[in-house]
Amino acid sequence: MSLHTDPNPCLVIGVLDDGAASLSATALAHVRTADLVIGGTRALALLSHEFKAGAAQRDLTGQLAQVPRWAQAARQASQSCVVLATGDPLCHGIAPYLARHLCVNALRVLPNLSTLQVACARLGLAWQDARIVSVHGKDAGEWQRGSAPGHGLYALAQAVRAHERLLVLTSPGNTPARIARMLLAEGLGDDFLMAVAENLLQPGERVYAELAPQEAAGMDFAPLNVVILWRSRPAPQPVRFGLPDAAYAQRQPEKGLITKLEARALSLARMQLRANSVVWDIGAATGSVGLEAARLCPQGHVWAIEKNEADHAIAAQNHAAFGVSNYSLHRGKAPQGLESWPDPDAVFIGGSGGELPGLIALALRRLRAGGHLVMNFVTFENLNAACDALKAHEAQGIEWDVTQLQAARSRPILDMHRLAAENPVWVVCAGKPTSQERSGV
Repeated sequence: MSLHTDPNPCLVIGVLDDGAASLSATALAHVRTADLVIGGTRALALLSHEFKAGAAQRDLTGQLAQVPRWAQAARQASQSCVVLATGDPLCHGIAPYLARHLCVNALRVLPNLSTLQVACARLGLAWQDARIVSVHGKDAGEWQRGSAPGHGLYALAQAVRAHERLLVLTSPGNTPARIARMLLAEGLGDDFLMAVAENLLQPGERVYAELAPQEAAGMDFAPLNVVILWRSRPAPQPVRFGLPDAAYAQRQPEKGLITKLEARALSLARMQLRANSVVWDIGAATGSVGLEAARLCPQGHVWAIEKNEADHAIAAQNHAAFGVSNYSLHRGKAPQGLESWPDPDAVFIGGSGGELPGLIALALRRLRAGGHLVMNFVTFENLNAACDALKAHEAQGIEWDVTQLQAARSRPILDMHRLAAENPVWVVCAGKPTSQERSGV
């Protein structure tokens, strides 16, 4: 497919902080002849002396939604329109936004170097295999272990677990120092080095070539900066599924408040997790099910809740040791607090605090279509309560089943081995039909 050439496209031109010197002769000619120039406050100031007499200017700062309307109005009036962007407008820039709101054929992009490319050039670092992350989201304050996906540093917290080298576009709130403190909070202070390039292509340009997060966490940097992170030691390759029980801290001397390996493996399998699944873990205890789910869902998130203070502390200890940033642990008794959680793709109930029928009803109501509810029981009473509650939802198309899991593990006896039975566990699974299944398609 070839793109139709529009006789009067809206031109999106990348600009760097040295202004006109950063532009090609073609780009500068378009800036000098434009009838309407749209840009942020800084970009307009950098090039204002290049605009032709009578050219209209529109500052898009805080008015991004108006830009397509301004551009369309200029085109309808047969006026030439230029939108000034920073660096490469297609790299976390305005061009994709305009393409969604204007016809693609109505745009022509004249890219410049990205500031990230300039920073890598200053350091002599190859960037073709780096992950680019923007932390321009809403300022949510300092990063705390277990912060939810709405935090501006959330994407970066996930990316540092998966990539060796990262190029970061910062924001006034999410500064290099805050990024360094995020690494420290996640226990990664000794795993990464960072570089900060500030005021690139300006007289006050400065590049901090190799900083430890511990050092950068207390430093002040110029507002205009980009950050480069790279691993100083290899990333661990942890087991994702089926960890032994001993891999988890457990309450001592009272063991047993853990979903043991065999039941955990079956439960996670029945939850039908995907890479981007949203998971609820109700009655987290040691956190074993939720933490393994977090490793299995690197693009998703796990919300866990535990009412017992000692167990909550154990789960938090396991979270700190587990190396995941997509897990949020709450102290409380479900269902209080669950109303603020996003609808799940899978729910695991390991403990109900006497609220089992209500929790089942809530989970089935909130589950996304095609989602799965999995519960573990060791008592007849809770099993019967769950079966009765699920029967009440069969008219909604809920299908459910029960598996009794009886495992036995080998134990030494003299110079031989015997089998010692573990307590039997009932694994109860319920599936919520998809919209097609519900309609009989």
